[in-house]
Amino acid sequence: MQQYDFAIVGAGYAGSVLAERLASQSGKKVLVIDKRPHIGGNAYDYYNEDGILIHLYGPHIFHTNSPEVFGYLSNFTEWRPYEHRVLASVEGQLLPIPINLDTVNKLYGKNFTSEELAEYFKTVGEPVDDIKTSEDVVVSQVGRDLYEKFFKNYTKKQWGVYPSELDKSVTSRIPTRTNQDDRYFGDQFQSMPLHGFTKMFEKMVDHPNITLMLGTDFKEVKDNLSYDQLIYTGPVDEYFDHCFGKLPYRSLHFEHKTLNEEWHQPVAVVNYPNDNAYTRITEYKHLTGQEHPTKTSITFEYPQSEGDPYYPVPMPENAELYRKYKQLADQQENVHFVGRLGTYRYYNMDQVVAQALTLYKKIVGADSLADVAAGKIETK
Repeated sequence: MQQYDFAIVGAGYAGSVLAERLASQSGKKVLVIDKRPHIGGNAYDYYNEDGILIHLYGPHIFHTNSPEVFGYLSNFTEWRPYEHRVLASVEGQLLPIPINLDTVNKLYGKNFTSEELAEYFKTVGEPVDDIKTSEDVVVSQVGRDLYEKFFKNYTKKQWGVYPSELDKSVTSRIPTRTNQDDRYFGDQFQSMPLHGFTKMFEKMVDHPNITLMLGTDFKEVKDNLSYDQLIYTGPVDEYFDHCFGKLPYRSLHFEHKTLNEEWHQPVAVVNYPNDNAYTRITEYKHLTGQEHPTKTSITFEYPQSEGDPYYPVPMPENAELYRKYKQLADQQENVHFVGRLGTYRYYNMDQVVAQALTLYKKIVGADSLADVAAGKIETK
């Protein structure tokens, strides 16, 4: 039986980053196992039958404020500069989201300046002494009407509950602006992997010390494996056979279509907060920079409660249930839980990379994240 230093469950960001660092920097023998038949986790992209690069699990847009994370991933890809823009279909108009000066002026037929909009928000914003929920965040900033037009129903579709039931962290991710900045993110580094996410992951795990076992359920093979330490990036409740009950996750259903037109919409993503069962439509050529004169591929996104787990649901009772699992997880010897599912946190891609690098730093006893990302460490 092959002996491995580390078995890693999951070939997404957390698993691939840790496999790459352990193999290339620490000389460890690593086995990476994934249920799916491919690497890259939810960031997996591929060329469809029409020759268009699409994201199988919906749009993934890379952005970060971390020079360490961006520098680390730059070892495995060149970048295409890309600043993400989103429009929302509201009352027959396509309006910028996050809400900004143009959103309000176009929606209400106003001609506010930035200073006047700031004053307007002060008059319509509802005072909330203790901001706890996602509704509190929005109504305190922009008032009830904008909340109901842009956030209330979209959140209900996306999460299955209204913002009044969700932790404040969900809508806190979305800024409100009084200028005309229509970028979805404000991060220092905003780019897409030049040749796609999958190509980047392929370079990460292309190492003689890394063995891939794809299309394989860890539970079905674990008794036949020999390893010193386990890194688990799957759902933490699943690891413990749901002994305290299931942690709630939101799932997604994707409907992919190719259309016989060069472009379908003016930006990569258009949100539909109030109409249709889907939450948004993505057009991938905006993201990838790919040129195709006669065809374009789009994806309709339908949130659902059953299916592959995508989003941990940030509600107080779920956080309490996770705490029970975390106590169990902390008691495990030589088992590390990491990633969005392993730690039940609604992380962006760059946050998962940083979390994985931080775990590697802990495993090898390195001094700084910058040293870990740059490979400037003494191996144990």
